[in-house]
Amino acid sequence: MAAPLASKPGPPGAPSKPAGPELDFRSGARTEELNRLIQEFAKHDQREYDDQRALEIHTAKDFIFSMLGMVQKLDQKLPVANEYLLLSGGVREGVVDLDLDELNVYARGTDYDMDFTLLVPALKLHDRNQPVTLDMRHSALCHSWLSLRLFDEGTISKWKDCCTIVDHINGATNYFFSPTKVADWFYDSISIVLSEIQKKPQRGMPKVEKVEKNGTIISIILGVGSSRMLYDIVPVVSFKGWPAVAQSWLMENHFWDGKITEEEVISGFYLVPACSYKGKKDNEWRLSFARSEVQLKKCISSSLMQAYQACKAIIIKLLSRPKAISPYHLRSMMLWACDRLPANYLAQEDSAAHFLLGLIDDLQHCLVNKMCPNYFIPQCNMLEHLSEETVMLHARKLSSVRSDPAEHLRTAIEHVKAANRLTLELQRRGSTSSIPSPQSDGGDPNQPDDRLAKKLQQLVTENPGKSISVFINPDDVTRPHFRIDDKFF
Repeated sequence: MAAPLASKPGPPGAPSKPAGPELDFRSGARTEELNRLIQEFAKHDQREYDDQRALEIHTAKDFIFSMLGMVQKLDQKLPVANEYLLLSGGVREGVVDLDLDELNVYARGTDYDMDFTLLVPALKLHDRNQPVTLDMRHSALCHSWLSLRLFDEGTISKWKDCCTIVDHINGATNYFFSPTKVADWFYDSISIVLSEIQKKPQRGMPKVEKVEKNGTIISIILGVGSSRMLYDIVPVVSFKGWPAVAQSWLMENHFWDGKITEEEVISGFYLVPACSYKGKKDNEWRLSFARSEVQLKKCISSSLMQAYQACKAIIIKLLSRPKAISPYHLRSMMLWACDRLPANYLAQEDSAAHFLLGLIDDLQHCLVNKMCPNYFIPQCNMLEHLSEETVMLHARKLSSVRSDPAEHLRTAIEHVKAANRLTLELQRRGSTSSIPSPQSDGGDPNQPDDRLAKKLQQLVTENPGKSISVFINPDDVTRPHFRIDDKFF
């Protein structure tokens, strides 16, 4: 094939020819077209909340919190005044660093319309005077055993059946809080409570369509009016402060410096029920910084978030088997990119295409090198356990995406449009059975009124993508106190 002739330069002073469309060197895709497709995906992927949907969201949330209040009363294990972290998006969306291998596959549109993750503290260690023993001697980085040895006798007695017991030579007994036993207890307790609730159905009460234990996660799908809500409920251990193993991270410069305070970032962390590749499932917990990630998300530009969501939609199914890359890995790479790149570059509204291609490149680089550092504990490599065969398989799949990103974006758009069509069709079918107005005849006086729906809609509109923490007393579940990041309602 003959090489194209080079164009002759014009005479000095002659006007230059207008530049052609900006192209991606690797794929030949037009940057303008990629930006348009990312915008179209974002338009179809975003959830819209009318008054009815807002009321359904509130009703489902109220039902879940009331259920947890009843779980607490069963055996008094859960803290009486608990603090939950409610995250938009299910565990499968990568909102928390949990293993997805044991999760059943749920699809938006087919199985649910909206999804949430709820972190429920089984133990709440918020008293700085409370002695805590994180035993990392037997664990990989970013993981720990939790000893109850220094806790009071009441706590040990309450949770003894959810511990593994180790007897020492000197005669002392050590109780290690077991994530698998806690998850088993939690699922059994939720099942008992839901069975009791369903014996006395009330008007407007959500229909429990599915309750499943997926590893250490309890997934509940509720039918509320014309909507189906997926709640992934995760038993956790909640801490105030910051773990010593992540102290060095605070000494580095980060993209959020000057945008939010360090106190906001290090307000607390969790142990979530997940173990390392070679860890003991019965004893090992994983450190999670979900509360900090909620704060950091406020500092990420909308164009980068759109690129991240589009990239996640492309890879979530493509790389699902064999399990190697989760959306949480992609989220970590995005945070590292925010540290690496200038803020004014990441703030450019017309650069979503560059961000998408960069995330794919970063992901492929991490795979080929089997290296994806945890953002908060960089010495923890989240991909070190992968086999060469798995790495190369996924790297080849990503190479096909990188060679034609526009086509993969179009496929992602068609998937989300199909999910939306399914949702709308089910809403049309269920419109006659939607939640009755509290003012209608026969309405339950305990049902939330329209003011609650308007309040929730206002909070969702004014705080897109933010976390909702809820303080609730099981003795009075009708008066939850909302906290949107640091605002109280």
